[in-house]
Amino acid sequence: MILEINKIMEHAQEAFLSYQQVSGSKKKEFLYSIAEEIESLGDELLHTASEESHLPFARFVGERGRTCSQLRAFGDLVGEGSWVEAVIDQALPDRQPQPRPDMRKMSISLGPILVFGASNFPLAYSTAGGDTASALAAGCPVVVKGHPSHPRTSRMVSSAIQKAVGKCGLHSGVFQHVEGVSFELGKLLTQHPLTAGVGFTGSLTGGRAIFDYAQQREVPIPVFSEMGSTNPVIVMKDALNHRSPEMAKAMAASITIGVGQFCTNPGIILGIKSSVLNHFTSLLAIELSLISSYKMLNEGISENYDSALNKVLQDKGVETIYHAHAEGELMASPVLARVHADHFIQNPELHHEIFGPFSVIVVCENKSQLLQVWSMLKGQLTTTLMATDHDLEANKDMVDMARNIAGRIVFNGVPTGVEVTNATVHGGPYPAATDARFTSVGMDAIKRWVRPLCYQDCPDFLLPVELQNANPMGILRKTNGVFSRQALIP
Repeated sequence: MILEINKIMEHAQEAFLSYQQVSGSKKKEFLYSIAEEIESLGDELLHTASEESHLPFARFVGERGRTCSQLRAFGDLVGEGSWVEAVIDQALPDRQPQPRPDMRKMSISLGPILVFGASNFPLAYSTAGGDTASALAAGCPVVVKGHPSHPRTSRMVSSAIQKAVGKCGLHSGVFQHVEGVSFELGKLLTQHPLTAGVGFTGSLTGGRAIFDYAQQREVPIPVFSEMGSTNPVIVMKDALNHRSPEMAKAMAASITIGVGQFCTNPGIILGIKSSVLNHFTSLLAIELSLISSYKMLNEGISENYDSALNKVLQDKGVETIYHAHAEGELMASPVLARVHADHFIQNPELHHEIFGPFSVIVVCENKSQLLQVWSMLKGQLTTTLMATDHDLEANKDMVDMARNIAGRIVFNGVPTGVEVTNATVHGGPYPAATDARFTSVGMDAIKRWVRPLCYQDCPDFLLPVELQNANPMGILRKTNGVFSRQALIP
């Protein structure tokens, strides 16, 4: 195994030496080509993903669209070029007491990136998902460790990427696909001296283990693990008075989408004790009862869900509001529970994510206790405020508090569904992610795979085109503290 991994990583490093020099326009062509090759796989890819994941065919129509749109969006980003964040501080030869040298900075690629495929999104977060797309866009070769839950899907997508590599005349080591189920394989790949960074989407246990492997290396490397969260939702009084039916319907759909196997699943709902909160709870239970049971992704996830669920529901302080027992292998049904905040505060085990169609309503005596519970929950990908303008005007401090809890604050929506945009943040304080400064979704995901490099007093003809006086790409640069696309006069 070690010899094979050495060969893979040496091939990736060899590819890096040429790929890091590839122009933005060429990388755009490559990323667009990957999208075209994935689309050319047709319905066979969608049927295969559906069979392996037990998720409906229609789900993968959308997921394929997201995957290909994401690839093209990164292509557009690097084709335009301003993403390198070029900064130029021109020389000041007459400055006293000492002259200032000419300083020019931009982002450059790290090297070969290891990507762990995710189980719950066989397309959008896996072989050609956001980690792969953003790393390739940054100029980094990618080695994907395919997820064992959907091997045929991964192989099909891998073949599409490799076809695009060949069509674009790139080094064959720009993309490689590795299969295996052992933890040792992931550890060896993470700790290989030529691995420059790691992208992971999955459990806290898995993400933390990979992070620790990376820190044990002689030369530590960045690991960007997105590890899920409970995504607390705050339901406020005026909103409950006026919109409980709509809120219950939306929340039930969010809890159960993808059989609850989303990292942004709303696992905890917080509200202040009242008759309207009771009414909302009843409506949510009814909405959940209208949703069918479905198979989970794999045996391990199903067993973990059943185990965690049984542990919570057997807690004497937890009341089961709705639980239809699903029959059949890997089947899971929606579950809603309720607990008083006093008991929740005293039982940290209730604070953890349950990966599946489950949510618990935490009933608080007053706002002070709600804030106490909310602040106890560790770093989150999202937190949501279901509130009217009247609620928000009276509770502005809650918005300030939300800033310190999550990477994304949702107002009157649901946390599931992560848009791929320039403003997206899919990350958050630990343990939602290993580095809250970055996002794993959206255009800024590319920033994970680069480092800044400064050129001091470098002759213009030796500079990358992004930093040359003529600015041949016409990118936006920060020159002497002012943003401009203008060329510089030597």
